[in-house]
Amino acid sequence: MIRNPRKEKTTRPYKYLELWCGCLNKIADMVLTEQTDLRTGDLIYGENMMDDPMKESQIQKLFNGSTVLITGGTGFLGKLLVEKLLRSCPDVKKLYLIARPKKNKEITKRLQEQFDDELYNKLRKVSPDFEEKIGIIEGDVGLTGLGVSEEDRAKITKEVEFIFHGAATVRFDEALKTAVEINVRGTREMLHLARACTKLRAYVHISTAYSNCPLNEIDEKFYEAPLAGDKLIDLVENMDVKILNSITPGLLGEFPNTYAYTKSAAEDIVQKYSKGLPVAMFRPSIVIGTAREPLQGWIDNVYGPTGVVVGAAVGLIHALNCNPKAIADLVPGDLVVNGCIAAAWKTARDYPGNHEEAPVDQLPTIYNYVSSEQAPLSWENFMKYNEVHGFEVPTISAIWYYLFMITPSKFLYNFYCLFLHWIPAYIVDAVLVLIGKKPMLRKAYKKIEKFSAVIGYFALREWKFHNNNTQNLHKELCDADKDIFNCDMGSVDWNEYCKAYIKGVRVHLLKDPLDTIPQSKRRHFRLKVLHYFCISLLCFGLVKLLMFLTRMVLG
Repeated sequence: MIRNPRKEKTTRPYKYLELWCGCLNKIADMVLTEQTDLRTGDLIYGENMMDDPMKESQIQKLFNGSTVLITGGTGFLGKLLVEKLLRSCPDVKKLYLIARPKKNKEITKRLQEQFDDELYNKLRKVSPDFEEKIGIIEGDVGLTGLGVSEEDRAKITKEVEFIFHGAATVRFDEALKTAVEINVRGTREMLHLARACTKLRAYVHISTAYSNCPLNEIDEKFYEAPLAGDKLIDLVENMDVKILNSITPGLLGEFPNTYAYTKSAAEDIVQKYSKGLPVAMFRPSIVIGTAREPLQGWIDNVYGPTGVVVGAAVGLIHALNCNPKAIADLVPGDLVVNGCIAAAWKTARDYPGNHEEAPVDQLPTIYNYVSSEQAPLSWENFMKYNEVHGFEVPTISAIWYYLFMITPSKFLYNFYCLFLHWIPAYIVDAVLVLIGKKPMLRKAYKKIEKFSAVIGYFALREWKFHNNNTQNLHKELCDADKDIFNCDMGSVDWNEYCKAYIKGVRVHLLKDPLDTIPQSKRRHFRLKVLHYFCISLLCFGLVKLLMFLTRMVLG
């Protein structure tokens, strides 16, 4: 077949343009939705923090021969919690997971895919048969009665000694009815189940440090919810959905989204229904990738700041409405999980019901797990660290040169977006329409705008958190447990953390193994040349336009 070089030359740029836009839109979708598909890449395993046989761990001793129930075991923190318990407490007898089918996948298949992931490679080496300890219980936290069968409920109430309740919808724009059913009513159902457990020793409710975000200063105590949890449940169960959606903004009041609002109501439920039970409340701030174990920088979602890092790394997001001097209260996922396990240990040890004539109706201990007290980090420095280390390992997935600015000014933010997001989007979409293709970029940037508005609330503000309970929790751990279950935020070096984090983002989210770095650097250089060429062309055009307008005005 004889090629027509002229035809090939004219159509190839359009093919590249279409491919480029398709890639851009796909990345935008990834930034705005949960991304849990991981790909094998170059993995960075943390230091071996397994127990030293010469040391005795009090936490390991507590969990020896015990049965544990976890909700939310298929989420980011849940996966880490399952892995950590089975690896660092190898004598756990049974670990039950309440899970539901998702996306037409059976529960067993869904969990098998989870356990085949590289996250569990370290566990698999020390305990090849770990899956035999896992019991799957079909259920749904959003349903009345948790959707658990009577047979499974009886099994739980007879065997379970420790409960970690982490299941929640973390979508900030979730419909209020769904958010209440999962986050509030689900919490009440779990506490009813816990009360029926005859061997219960500790129950850890995983909340969020932003459950009371309208306040500027947040202590480790309960605050009054805007609407009592029971009343909120009754409201969504008895009100028409359309009416409920229309009054949602009024119900939220000063709360930025349904997630924070329902988490506040869930804490009200914990306060009311935990009386007489060994309950602790754990409030992590913004959870990001792991610091040390089992993989450095492991992350499986693009929520919050990770979405910004991904978008900036590929040249998709160029501006964020953010106060650069404000503290970015970020906490690594593995340290959060260690803190939850430590809280369970302390709760079981100190539960008043263990002692004669002790009151059993005292409120649960609350742990604000934040970085702003022991390891403060500004948004400016967080992005700076990621930028420095990102240039060392640029991704092959980049579609434009890195250019990212943060500003607290809404005017400047809109100005940046106009020139760096919207004008390029309209130009590219216009070209696509002219050649008979479907426009893509405006749609992508509408999603980015929505995402930026969500994270902007937390990036523009700063909170004063008190965390004395959390600090004391770490101090009470023995030396062995301080090693195995390190939850000290003061031990985090953010520069070193970001070095591993940016590699984790590259490998686990962008599916770009580290062996493509040389190729990526060459691509990055070409994008840099193209970027500055376009900037020069734009400046030249603006100068010409100004000269033309000046001549028109003068004469």
